[in-house]
Amino acid sequence: MEITSNNKAKRRSQKIAFGIFRLLSVCIVLILFTILGFIIYRGVGVISWDFIFSAPTDGMTGGGIWPAIVGTFYLMVGSALFAFPVGVMSGIYMNEYAPKGKLVRFIRVMTNNLSGIPSIVFGLFGMALFVNYLGFGDSILAGSLTLGLLCVPLVIRTTEEALKAIPDSLREGSRALGATKLQTIWHVILPMGVPNIITGLILALGRVSGETAPILFTCAAYFLPQLPTSILDQCMALPYHLYVISTSGTDMDAQLPLAYGTALVLIVIILLINLNLSPIYNMIFSYKTYKMPSGIAAPISPITIPSTTNGARTK
Repeated sequence: MEITSNNKAKRRSQKIAFGIFRLLSVCIVLILFTILGFIIYRGVGVISWDFIFSAPTDGMTGGGIWPAIVGTFYLMVGSALFAFPVGVMSGIYMNEYAPKGKLVRFIRVMTNNLSGIPSIVFGLFGMALFVNYLGFGDSILAGSLTLGLLCVPLVIRTTEEALKAIPDSLREGSRALGATKLQTIWHVILPMGVPNIITGLILALGRVSGETAPILFTCAAYFLPQLPTSILDQCMALPYHLYVISTSGTDMDAQLPLAYGTALVLIVIILLINLNLSPIYNMIFSYKTYKMPSGIAAPISPITIPSTTNGARTK
């Protein structure tokens, strides 16, 4: 009887705990949909082709956001071109080459600390290094490098976790077939880890597309009627444009609908990045076939054992 009562008490406590977790999950989802619903309700009325594909006019109280969309795209591409190679190569080195010890643990701790540094600190560093010291000025190049530094820690950690998830037996099998360590990483490890690495890059780009403080110090312009023609030009960006039309201007009543429309476009861009790119990359790499490098023995084909009937081998 005592054991039965203890089991009932455990089941009751589990039901209560699961009920609390379920309630918290529902609350989070409701909060998310409330925010999205509010922005959609207030911003969908201004969405049009002219709003998407035209420049701001009338002191930011009219026109569209096309220069800001293009500037955001340039910054995302530039930051990815910097952060992806640096982050992936750093993750490969730390997981595959670096000897396990205090140095690697220290680097991992510092990488995690970099992920928690406020973005405005990265903006100040980018202004001091890229804008002033290196002489890039307020430009797309300076903004892209600053945003790239911001998302490098995330790419490093994602790469490490993706490589750790690959069984060591695959590494040992490749080395047993005669492949070098570099060939094993290039032909075996990286192809299997690429989908998860790309997922980390997508998450990093989603964060980059919504950052305001770093571009405020390095590249963002208040208003540009034309598109940038060089990486050394300034550019408009959706986060900074949203901040400007929400906090300053000559006619706030006319600007607020534009602000909600800008926020809606920014959310849609981030959702498209997260929802569309990851399945595409997963589909590409899941159907890709890989060949062993030349000069390495191919795996032995499995031996087919003839079927038997009543212990006798059939011919």
